[in-house]
Amino acid sequence: MHNPLDNLRHKVRELHRSHPQRPRAPRKPSPLAELANAWWTRLISSVYGGGLSAQEAEYESGETGRDYLWNSIGVGVWGMVFPALTVVTTQLAGTEQAGMFSMAFVAGTLLMFLSNYGVRNFQVSDIEEHSSFSSYQINRWITSIFALIAGILYCTIRDYGPTMFMLSMGVYVYKITDGLADVYEGRLQQADKLYLAGISQALRSLAALVVFSVLLFVARSTSVAAVGMAIAAVASLAIITIPLALLETEASGPWNVNEISGLFRHCFPLFSALFLFNLIENVPKFAMEGLLSYDNQLYFNALFFPAQGILLAAGFMYKPQLLRLANIWANPKRRKRFDLIVLAMIGVIVILTFGTFVFMAWLGIPLMSFMYGVDFEQFRTLAYLMVIAGGISAAIDFLYAIVTVLRHQDSAMRPYLITFAFALVVPTVLILIFGLMGAVLGYLLSIALLLVLLGVEYYHIRQSLSQKNRSPFHA
Repeated sequence: MHNPLDNLRHKVRELHRSHPQRPRAPRKPSPLAELANAWWTRLISSVYGGGLSAQEAEYESGETGRDYLWNSIGVGVWGMVFPALTVVTTQLAGTEQAGMFSMAFVAGTLLMFLSNYGVRNFQVSDIEEHSSFSSYQINRWITSIFALIAGILYCTIRDYGPTMFMLSMGVYVYKITDGLADVYEGRLQQADKLYLAGISQALRSLAALVVFSVLLFVARSTSVAAVGMAIAAVASLAIITIPLALLETEASGPWNVNEISGLFRHCFPLFSALFLFNLIENVPKFAMEGLLSYDNQLYFNALFFPAQGILLAAGFMYKPQLLRLANIWANPKRRKRFDLIVLAMIGVIVILTFGTFVFMAWLGIPLMSFMYGVDFEQFRTLAYLMVIAGGISAAIDFLYAIVTVLRHQDSAMRPYLITFAFALVVPTVLILIFGLMGAVLGYLLSIALLLVLLGVEYYHIRQSLSQKNRSPFHA
């Protein structure tokens, strides 16, 4: 019996003979693959060509528009990691797990500031490069190791179980890597290549965000996801950030013990103020960990995220200009222009705060309820208070950066110490009485006090410098 399938095979063979297949052209790699291959080739060539620092730079400096664009993208993606992952964790693991992740991220952010040691603004305004980049690097590696040890000790003191310990350490390593990468990105900014720093920051943050989300979706474990996020951050530091800084800036001079110790000494007031400021911001969260359930951590941080947008937006505008502000201040004839820039930036922060307030009153609350799957209408009043707090926080951040440019960071210690003492007592009492509402009120009162004290201190510094009529950049 004739098999119809044999006829079909015969016709297919005849078709192939009459229409022979053309050899397929090799598939052109995607632009992203081409870029990755070119970067990898450059790294390998540099290793065999005398080291990274011995190679010629390939990217231009002085690209102001590009600086603003990529710095904004980098800071924006970096700032979105925490809120985005909080939403992802809430949807995939529930409010309790999201609260635990939020608590770990809060502690990790403090460790990041310990790693930074307040050096970034000092580094980028070191116009004459009194300290070599090698000294800056060693200083940062030391502070990062201290930060990691502090994280381990904190988990031990809190007596975290295996799950919370693993989750916390994954987040801590990610945030400490952020702090370590900052010195290399600061070097790029110092070389007037801030856009490269923005690209580095964006890639690291995006890698952490994607890896955490994918692993949480697959494994349904926040601990596994956090460890994956840490690995992604460390890999991006080793493959992108460090090589980029060494390839695209001039070779550094040798490290010097006096320079390293000098950085610890000169930047201690910077570190103390920034660390205290973030500790002041987070005291209510640490107090809540012992007094309220973990889901309150989620609510507090979710309410603060829109307000944090004010801080990030203000940073987009003034941080790329810190080097130029230092140059303006260094010229006594341009001091009035410096004062006008300060006033203008404060005005911009007020406008940003008002705009955020209007947005939250209109679409913000319903949007948050949709994203988190939680009814935030019950927290509308707290959301408004948080927006005001966000504006105050942005003003404090800007004023302290200006004080650093003036090289009077020592004078800012008193306002921070006074506010820290206030924050240790008042928010805890308010939480005991009012719960989550007390945490928000305590936070708002603490930073409002700090803004008043820091504003008064800045006024006195500025008046003193006007009377002396001399530049603070003296030997």
